[in-house]
Amino acid sequence: MRRLNRVAAIVVGVFAVWTAPVAFAQTQPPHNIILFVADGLRSQIVDDSSAPTLARLRKEGVDFRNSHSLFPTFTTANASAIATGHGLGDTGDFSNTIFTGFPAQSSGGTVTPFLETNGVLREVNDHFGGNYLNEQTFVAAARAAGYSTAIIGKLGPAAIFDLHSLSAAGTLLIDDTTGRDGGATVPDEWLAAMKEARVEVRSPGRGANSDAGSDKRPGTWIPAYGLQQYFMEMAVRVVLPRFKAANKPFVLVFWARDPDGTQHNHGDSFDSLTPGVNGPTSLASIRATDSALAAIEQSVKYLGLAETTNIIVTADHGVSTISKASKTSSSTKVKYDDVVPDELPTGFLAIDLLTELQKDDATLKMFDPSARNAAVDWKAGNHPRGGHALIGADASKPSVIVAVNGGSDLVYIGAEVPKRKAQQLARKMAATLVKHDYVSGLFVDTARFGDIPGALSLEDIGLRGSARTPTPAIVVNFTSFVTDCGRSVPELCGVEVADTGLEQGQGMHGSFSRADTWNFMAARGPDFRKNFVSPVPASNADIGRTITHLLKLDIAANGKLLGRVLEESFRDGKAATVTARTLESKPAANGLKTVLKQQVVGSTVYNTVGGFPGRTVGLDAR
Repeated sequence: MRRLNRVAAIVVGVFAVWTAPVAFAQTQPPHNIILFVADGLRSQIVDDSSAPTLARLRKEGVDFRNSHSLFPTFTTANASAIATGHGLGDTGDFSNTIFTGFPAQSSGGTVTPFLETNGVLREVNDHFGGNYLNEQTFVAAARAAGYSTAIIGKLGPAAIFDLHSLSAAGTLLIDDTTGRDGGATVPDEWLAAMKEARVEVRSPGRGANSDAGSDKRPGTWIPAYGLQQYFMEMAVRVVLPRFKAANKPFVLVFWARDPDGTQHNHGDSFDSLTPGVNGPTSLASIRATDSALAAIEQSVKYLGLAETTNIIVTADHGVSTISKASKTSSSTKVKYDDVVPDELPTGFLAIDLLTELQKDDATLKMFDPSARNAAVDWKAGNHPRGGHALIGADASKPSVIVAVNGGSDLVYIGAEVPKRKAQQLARKMAATLVKHDYVSGLFVDTARFGDIPGALSLEDIGLRGSARTPTPAIVVNFTSFVTDCGRSVPELCGVEVADTGLEQGQGMHGSFSRADTWNFMAARGPDFRKNFVSPVPASNADIGRTITHLLKLDIAANGKLLGRVLEESFRDGKAATVTARTLESKPAANGLKTVLKQQVVGSTVYNTVGGFPGRTVGLDAR
């Protein structure tokens, strides 16, 4: 139960939004669903010039103007929410990299594996009872109900929509690794369809688009054209014609790798905050994704499926430009071979925690889980290879585990740390983190460690639920700000400090900045209103719940952190009430408070922006 002295609730008004009577949807046969995910697409970057197909779909159908990515704003985390309709506290997919509590052999034996690989997903899934999400996805449920199903797109999040797709027993899965080592098995009937359509089974991979550059040279200037073309041809030449021939309702998930992959790796802004993610290579990747949607639209029309098919578009998150600046971190005072002088190295958070914790316990060391737990001497110019770190006297029994992700990091406390010591450790780390200029807000597992000054609770942001995977002790949000990028919408000019191997000027997400939470969302089709702008908040968890409703699927829920059905977007609706409220933590010793802006529809809570006022885009200094 949230304590009232931590909440300032302000009702800001009743919006003229609409919710459709449930009876309407129940009297109609289910229509086809195409879910198109434009990875890393910001809401306000889309217009008639940058992405004409997306802009037209949004205008012709429903424009979810008040859209939300779930925090931490990472890919697999939001994929789990879209796929299941549950918050991250239920799915346990807290970020792209998590602490699993066991060594993942498919990823070199690390306890902090990156989830965007099929090998890791298989292993994590098997370890946690055959379904690490602990919830059924709408694609798996649709397949079981007799729908035609297929998943095409980005390695990692694609498989999350039906984890059985990693074997021949599940939905058709086409991703970066199809036809390659580690790729999902393609059923014989689909192999025959590909042969007939003259579409190569083997994925071309990302090619030059995968070049992220280094501290000494810029990254790529080429969007993922080849891979995007491959995904698009699989959709329009193989999958959709076969679905048409099957003559039954279908579900197609298409997860476009761009613009995200290109925004991460682009070379337009080498060690510079401008143009950042608004440079020509990033903009070209947006247009490439728009073209893929246009091709799918044309195929749907050509096959005579337009009148019976809903196209729902979302993005897993927004994006910001990376900053590597800090005046408070000890890590910037050392020279590294792979880091620009005076900039933050990957793993700076772990380095600063270790430095402070060693004042009380000199036996503590840092170990790199990405390098077989090798010891790391950061003062000698080394840093953890991937930024992830184990802190303790013994790597096999760490006191602290840091899982690095980008615009936010996860900090865990080892299971073998006694309860009282764990509580002291959590408070010590929080007191350390609020002193650093790169931190903007802390969220702590208060159920285990109690209230901590300067921090809000994991419960406040929907990260405490029925998850099977270990729950973080602290989620650390990094500082963000706006630079002059020549855009009228401030959120398009967002910059964030990021714990990443990418370089300053490239793209990242994961923070509680509105630049990262304001994702693109739109829908058009027989079940949706036309030419409708919805001001009511909507999230990626709602997308999953809405699709489940439209497909008339009955999915039992294990957890309670459910999104809602976006009934205001359906035809023949009614008015609904939206309230806004602000949560504030108790002040830390230096006076900083974590502040969280929320919107509420019924019992569904939307986290819009959070952090220290003045250090997070969308959260001013007042």
